[in-house]
Amino acid sequence: MDERDTLGRPFEESRPHLRAVAYRMLGSLSEADDAVQEAWLRLSRSDTSEVENLKGWLTTVVARVCLDMLRSRKARPEDPVGPQSPEPTVGREGPIDPEQEALLADSVGLALLVVLDRLNPAERLAFVMHDMFAVPFEEIAPIVGRSPAAARQLASRARRRVQGGPAVSDADLARQREVVDAFLAALRGGDFDALLAVLDPDLVVRADAAAVAPGGPREVRGARNWARGAVNFARGARFTRPVLVNGAVGVVLAPRGRLFRVLRFTFANGKIARIEVVGDPERFRELDLAVLE
Repeated sequence: MDERDTLGRPFEESRPHLRAVAYRMLGSLSEADDAVQEAWLRLSRSDTSEVENLKGWLTTVVARVCLDMLRSRKARPEDPVGPQSPEPTVGREGPIDPEQEALLADSVGLALLVVLDRLNPAERLAFVMHDMFAVPFEEIAPIVGRSPAAARQLASRARRRVQGGPAVSDADLARQREVVDAFLAALRGGDFDALLAVLDPDLVVRADAAAVAPGGPREVRGARNWARGAVNFARGARFTRPVLVNGAVGVVLAPRGRLFRVLRFTFANGKIARIEVVGDPERFRELDLAVLE
């Protein structure tokens, strides 16, 4: 039995863990599998005779690979996040199924993936490795090229950005959350009457140019007028999640964990009075998004 065969079994045992780490780091299943595959290639070329914890060694390798990929992505912001039709690589069980990736994104948390994508690469690595996988800062530090104390600060800064801070009181936030949860339930169920129940009759909906179809209206007035079209959105609404948007409850639409639309709400008398639909990626960067507990 050669060394590749000897290493193959422990690597395959570690693959689900490595894939989980890479997916949370990258937010793309195809890129996560690429990172895991690169870890296998590095393992097969390395002398690991003195490695006592192979799973930990592989986790560090995957983290380094992911950090490089994130930095490369930041350097090329015009590139899409992950290929849309990924080709299979050695070790994959065929091409990535978009439905499979959507289910995985949902299990991790669509809102969390969207917020993680707004962190810089070092912050994202420190937060994911420590807060999600309990990797000590002493092990994170050399990956990001910082001291353990600096790595701790990276994770702390990332944690504050992920958790955010409400711009309204906890009581108001709770009421907003109830309204938005009812709004999403009505959308997902295609329930016209339930949707009207959470909308102010004089609702105003405004969208930027990127959020409407060519020739479509940028503004719709009246709850009934807007709700007639919205109830047809039931299939797409399963990719929506409530988040904090600039400190108030809003909604993101994120198929497969990729930010596509942001809905900002203005509330009045316990109902949604205004909706701003943001679809321009440049405007996404101006929004402060955070995960709701």
